[in-house]
Amino acid sequence: MQDFNQELMAFLRASPTPYHAVAEMSRRLEAEGFMGLHEADHWALQPGGRYYTTRNGSSIIAWRMPAERGLEESGLRMVGAHTDSPCLKIKPNPELHRHGYFQLGVEVYGGVLLNPWFDRDLSIAGRVNFRRADGGLGGALLDFGRPVAVIPNLAIHLDREVNSGRAINAQTFLPALLGRSGTAMDFRELLQRELEAQGVQGIGEVLDFDLSLYDTQAPALVGLEQEFLLSARLDNLLSCFIGLQALQQSDTNEGALLVCNDHEEVGSMSAVGAQGPMLQQLLERLLPEPQARHRMIARSMLISADNAHGVHPNFADRHDGNHGPLINGGPVIKINANQRYATSSETSAIYRDLAAQEKVPVQAFVVRSDMACGSTIGPITAAEIGVRTLDIGVPQFAMHSIREMAGVRDAWNLSRVLRRFFAQDELAG
Repeated sequence: MQDFNQELMAFLRASPTPYHAVAEMSRRLEAEGFMGLHEADHWALQPGGRYYTTRNGSSIIAWRMPAERGLEESGLRMVGAHTDSPCLKIKPNPELHRHGYFQLGVEVYGGVLLNPWFDRDLSIAGRVNFRRADGGLGGALLDFGRPVAVIPNLAIHLDREVNSGRAINAQTFLPALLGRSGTAMDFRELLQRELEAQGVQGIGEVLDFDLSLYDTQAPALVGLEQEFLLSARLDNLLSCFIGLQALQQSDTNEGALLVCNDHEEVGSMSAVGAQGPMLQQLLERLLPEPQARHRMIARSMLISADNAHGVHPNFADRHDGNHGPLINGGPVIKINANQRYATSSETSAIYRDLAAQEKVPVQAFVVRSDMACGSTIGPITAAEIGVRTLDIGVPQFAMHSIREMAGVRDAWNLSRVLRRFFAQDELAG
């Protein structure tokens, strides 16, 4: 478990954006013998082969072909997660020069808990696209890797009522401060200089970018017994890492697949989101004949892994009294009568049986009946491809904050159950 959590923290440090997360997952998959495939190429898949493919550099699917049976007989044991997290994205024309300061305008991505973004040591990361000096187009990942920005709070002396409640105006409160600027500074020129300093050569002109701010504070184990993990982007890179480790380490001859989609935090409706065609198109390539593909899906199951709300000791009334998961009390089955989660009694029973075989505790979450319920890629994927689905998650605090908290035992325990899930020779039902 200690090795697992150290690797998890290394993964989180290497993944400040979905682009970096997919690049890091690709690197780890290749180190374990998975072959990268381009969607535009012809694929010649082999029994027992291990493969992965990406789209937009921000979504990834990795899978193992069954070694002995065809996919229509084996089915697929699938785990789904998402690579994106709520954050502040830099606007296309971000430069603000006011009162002698250089700032960047930002746009809120997803349901961000905004207060924790103030007074943090922020950096910039993402993807930059450019015209090469030879006239062609290129792109590169960029991570400043050091604190270069801050969003300063207003002193309490100038807002005496701030502790009584303050509405944050995303347009006026959140521009990030990068420094003093006596003359106008071009952000694209700054990006080009930084890329060149990091070894990217032959850039003629920066054309566009997809960049966001992130907190440079490293992940940490905290608590008297270091039982808690604090980090940015636990929702949902934690599940991406759990699924990746389980797929790499499972000993299986059966069909197994991990899908990590971008854009879950903004509704999943995109070419790379769970409501887009990426997974369906891959399944069509694996089994082009419709009837065989339908037989495969009928023998398959998806576990949608996305973090759950642990019961907060200071706000216990926000939970149903019988459904308040405890951190380090075990992974959480997420249930909603209105199908905001895709769990059924059948898929819940399958998971409980797998967990019992691993001696892993199980908890359940149902939102209070007088509160709205969030959702995951689970119901979307289930509706898109017709696969039976379970929604599961590690309990956490401070979901959608710049720094979130989970338990060191829960992630490890979920990885153990998912390894067993991938290795199952038959799925009940």
